Amino acid sequence: MTKTIVVGVDDSESASAAARKAAELALAFGGELHVLSAYGKFEAETFRSGSEEIHFTTEKDASDVASSVVAELRRDFPGLTLSYSPLEGKPGEALVQAAERLDADVIVVGNKRVQGIARVLGSIARDVAAHAPCDVYIAHTHQRR
Repeated sequence: MTKTIVVGVDDSESASAAARKAAELALAFGGELHVLSAYGKFEAETFRSGSEEIHFTTEKDASDVASSVVAELRRDFPGLTLSYSPLEGKPGEALVQAAERLDADVIVVGNKRVQGIARVLGSIARDVAAHAPCDVYIAHTHQRR
């Protein structure tokens, strides 16, 4: 039975659609959904404006993206158990590692980059499917034109 589902998000419409599909699956199976956002390598900057300082990190940016997706999902799927976190690393690798750590049953990814030339050059969905420790659900998130 599917109980633990992970989904990777960024700030794209495709990622939001994949997260919605992951939420539907988690709700249908009575599972929990972990919304994850990869950020490459950790970087930090501080900006000053007068006496005010603003701190920016790639980790915080990824956390904010995942948090925003979770806020939308909580509104639309009120009974669903949700968590979110940022992940350091390349998206495909980070998702696979998180799935291993969480003992996930399913990883959900969108098909945004599975189209056209990207199919030859590589995609997150392909990388995840090749290395996942569990099932992979590729959500149809790319509309053909």
